[in-house]
Formats: sequence, structure tokens, C-alpha cells
Amino acid sequence: MNIRSFGHALPRRTVTNTELTRILDTSDEWIQAHTGIVSRRIMTGRETLSGLGAKAARMALDRAGLTPADIDYILCSTTRGEMTFPSTACLVQEKLGATCPCLDVNAGCTGFLYAMDVADAMLNMDKYSRVLIICAERISRMADWTDRSTCVLFGDAAGAAVCERGDRLKTVRLTAEGKAGPLHAWPGGGNCPFDDRIPEERPLYMNGQEIFKFAVTRSLRDIQAVMDGCGITADAVDFYVLHQANRRILDAVRDRLKQLAEKFPLNITDHGNTSSACIPVLLSEMEEDGRLQKGQTLVLSAFGAGLTTGAAVLQY
Repeated sequence: MNIRSFGHALPRRTVTNTELTRILDTSDEWIQAHTGIVSRRIMTGRETLSGLGAKAARMALDRAGLTPADIDYILCSTTRGEMTFPSTACLVQEKLGATCPCLDVNAGCTGFLYAMDVADAMLNMDKYSRVLIICAERISRMADWTDRSTCVLFGDAAGAAVCERGDRLKTVRLTAEGKAGPLHAWPGGGNCPFDDRIPEERPLYMNGQEIFKFAVTRSLRDIQAVMDGCGITADAVDFYVLHQANRRILDAVRDRLKQLAEKFPLNITDHGNTSSACIPVLLSEMEEDGRLQKGQTLVLSAFGAGLTTGAAVLQY
């Protein structure tokens, strides 16, 4: 599989750490020291998840010189879709005017890597030539905005990638542990008169210390595994593009790999953690400002609820 282009879209509303101090017992200094985040984008008003996803998709298609009619399948990674059904992929399809099959994927923050693996399998069949991956996330709707340890982390965003047949995706490693305890969110309830155990909707829960240890350990393991699988060394990689969960996680992985800071690009500072959208949004911004060039070797790594992890070696 080759990735031909990326796209991204961000909500209009920026929420700074200083604004959060008005509703939380926290400070800009505390948030920056513990997370590396200064601000994040939050969806408000009439903005929709599918609208954000469609905007990112159009950017990716325009950069590739393609139209929605050129896409054979749409995969949308989202931790909670705009609706329970239809899928967010179908809602984006309507906005794009596409006519291809659509499917949502949920692997938590690892969703982009999982969607890449699905797209790669599809493209290895004769049935499909191009797959559009969209990662559309609105974690702000799921967070507990009275909990300063979690709500300060998250932002909303959408990223997209146009995938085609080819051999530049060198290897993908995916894992899952079937473990909900450290990081989870419950769905909303209902009013079935025959079920007396319908749960009320509850906000996202995260055990920060456990997730930190898990993220650093598993990211290092997965990165080493995919590099070994391709026969490359850490120094041969142009960029390590990691899930933007926490600046301290990124720094810990970089230190252990003994790599320069410029090889670990960041957007967590002004985007926060945008779940599965983090990696494609960051790659799209790198494509936009010229850092991302054809022929570069990228190592991607993500980790999230499930507990899931993923890593890949990609030649852009």
C-alpha cells in the first residue's frame, strides 16, 4: 500500500489552558508541565463530526488530484460516531457525494493504524484500487469537564489519507489485550421497560499512571519490532510520528531510542490529544509545511483503549 496524500481539519474554537483555570482548580503551568499542552480545539455550535471529516477528506483528495468518484471504499476511524447509526463513514460519504461502500472502525486512539491495516488488505485484493481513510474524533463530548486530570488532555480534529495499491507500507504490527479497566467510556442509556440494568451515560475514565507506563513500554516494543522486521536501525528513520497523548510519553520514547528531538514532530502543544486523528493530522500538517517529503522513511506508533497498540514502517 502507498499513501498518496493527507488532509486535516480542526474546529474553529480554541480553548487555552488559561480558560480552563476558570472552571477547574488548575493552572497553565501545571497543565504544560504535566502534558505539554497549551491549547486545544473544541467543536461547538453547528459543527459536526462528519462535516469535519469531510473537510479533511476534501483536502486529501485535492492534494492527490482526485475526486470522490475515484474512491472505492471509505473507512472512518472514530471512538464515538456522530450517530449510533448510520456510520460516520456514511455521513461523510453523503457530504462528499461519493457512492462507494463505507465502514466505521473503532480501535481507540490506535484507530489510524488499524484502518491502515484494513486498507492494505483491501488493496491487496483486485476489487479495490483506492481507499480513503478518515479519522474523525470528538473526545471533548466524552470527557468529564470537572476532572482536571483528564479533560485538559483532549481536543477534537479530523485527519484523512488517500491510500492506493503499492509497496511503501513495509510492515504493520497490531496488538490488543482485551482490557477495559484503565481506559474506557460507556454509551448512553435507553428506556427499554424490560431491562432494569440500563447504565446511565458516564464520562470517559482513564488511569493516567497505568496508561503512561503501558504507552511507553508498548510503543518502544512495537517500534523496535517493526524496525527489526524491515531490517532498519533507529538512525535510518526520518521521522517517528507517534500518537500525541502526552508530551512526557513522547519524550520518554525518544530518550530511550536516543534520537534527536526534530525526528519526533509534535502538534500536541496546540491540538491536545485528538485520539485516532492525531497521526494523520500531524502528517497532513507536515505535508503542508514541507517537512514531509516523498521517499522519507516514517515509523508510526499509537496506543489506546482496548488496550490496543500499533506500529508501522511507511515510506512516503
